[in-house]
Amino acid sequence: MDAFTTLTAVAVPLDQANVDTDQIIPARYLGLPREQQVPAMFHDLRFDTEGAPRPDFVLNQPAFAAAQIIVSDRNFGCGSSRENAVSVMVDNGFRAFIAPSFGDIFFNNCFQNGVLPIRLSAERVAVLRRLLREAPGATISVDLASQRVTGPDGQSDVFEIDSFRKDCLLRGVDEVSLTMTYEQDIARFEARQKVERDWL
Repeated sequence: MDAFTTLTAVAVPLDQANVDTDQIIPARYLGLPREQQVPAMFHDLRFDTEGAPRPDFVLNQPAFAAAQIIVSDRNFGCGSSRENAVSVMVDNGFRAFIAPSFGDIFFNNCFQNGVLPIRLSAERVAVLRRLLREAPGATISVDLASQRVTGPDGQSDVFEIDSFRKDCLLRGVDEVSLTMTYEQDIARFEARQKVERDWL
């Protein structure tokens, strides 16, 4: 996966709490190959029953076409467990999510896909969404090394992140690829085991 260091990108305000994984990618699309899931992101919110884009849905507005950051209300990514909810947004270009809180499984899946979920106070997130509504196409900057988010107003906020997860994102590795960096050590251990404990 790609390393995450810094990101300055258009941010889209999603003024909705409890956005669940079925809204992010409806269950009927989960059986498709990953590349065919891309148009399914927020499908039932983005399109009407005839398949026409809903002009009032924020992700259909031209100013947010290049967005790479979502700023949402509380409990973003709640609901059923599906890694596709993260991967479909990654495949649509998103690299960071900002919210007061996240669904636990969604939050953990972000790190396995090279995406940064950022928790800020509900008050600050509400301000960010307001600023983005007032200036569609405005950008937000994220610096993972310094753990700072800088909004369109120039205010910089510090966010917390587990040090291990931070290191993995900065290096662009997930837990499996990190383990594989010790492949030679593992091979030596296994060879020694065969000699010292051949009864295993």
